[in-house]
Amino acid sequence: MRYKLFGKHTGLRVSELVLGTGNFGTRWGHGSQPDEARRILDTYAEAGGNFLDTADSYQFGESEEILGNLLAGRRDDFVLATKFSRSASPNGGILATGNSRLAMVASVEASLKRLKTDRLDLYWVHYADGVTPVEEIVRGFEDIARAGKVLYAGLSDFPAWRVARAATIAELRGTIPIAGLQVEHSLVERTTEYELLPMAQAMGLGTVAWSPLGGGMLTGKYRQGEKGRAEGFGGKVFQAENSDQRSAILDAVIEIAEDIGVSPGEVAIAWVAAKGTLPIIGPRTVGQLETNLAAANVELSAGQIARLDAVSAPQPIFPYTLLDDPENRDRIFGGKLDRFDVPHDPVA
Repeated sequence: MRYKLFGKHTGLRVSELVLGTGNFGTRWGHGSQPDEARRILDTYAEAGGNFLDTADSYQFGESEEILGNLLAGRRDDFVLATKFSRSASPNGGILATGNSRLAMVASVEASLKRLKTDRLDLYWVHYADGVTPVEEIVRGFEDIARAGKVLYAGLSDFPAWRVARAATIAELRGTIPIAGLQVEHSLVERTTEYELLPMAQAMGLGTVAWSPLGGGMLTGKYRQGEKGRAEGFGGKVFQAENSDQRSAILDAVIEIAEDIGVSPGEVAIAWVAAKGTLPIIGPRTVGQLETNLAAANVELSAGQIARLDAVSAPQPIFPYTLLDDPENRDRIFGGKLDRFDVPHDPVA
């Protein structure tokens, strides 16, 4: 496995595939027993993987507990990331949930205990509660970073404008930077490409993409009658094949996979990686992990990527319907767009 720097504001070296551990445990009624979780982690590490992603709410705390046990004696071999906002308890109260400093401080202490570690390498706000100001989040991150409990901070599942504001506030105040962004991104969920991914690229955020397989839909297994997350997680974190476009996407993925002699899942993960993010793989079994890991060796051709781009293209939204109009683009460059070398990276 190859390694990459996590964004442009850190020297953190992470593997190209992230191991998501939402399946470590069975308190949700679907997942991996501890022995299988150990085999998954061992296989991932043997392949060169070093980036682990969990959350206090995964399997109601069991994912962190299992990881804490599995990391004994090798904690420093991994970049360990977890999240807060939902609470580890299925009955988490109004003070234990959300994005407040109170919830952050209580959650980080509980996660450290479950993970049996003295620090978190990366701490994510799991998703926006819509009421906590980003100033409070930035200040909370600074407090726990100065206490030595967190090394890097990130935001998961936030609107782009709030991420940009938080990153800017942290930069201007000289506090721990917002170093990372976590979003859903796959061939069947590309709306993050409107604002979130260009924002992250322009601001130099390390970006990880969850559910690159659309909850397993892009493996084609549900066409074979398998249930998986379609039923195992009550239909959550799952993209159904429920439109003509999604059927066409899966058809294209399967055809490309057959052409190059790999599995459809490998093609789907390789496409996400080709877009510049770090895919999070979330296997429940070693067999699933091995198929996921094989994606690191798949290099799609420009033509194959273009085909997948075209079949999965989302409908354009404003203001891009205006800004990307060829006539408008040419006019704003004085009629010389065809002679202008447009920078590859978006400008903030």
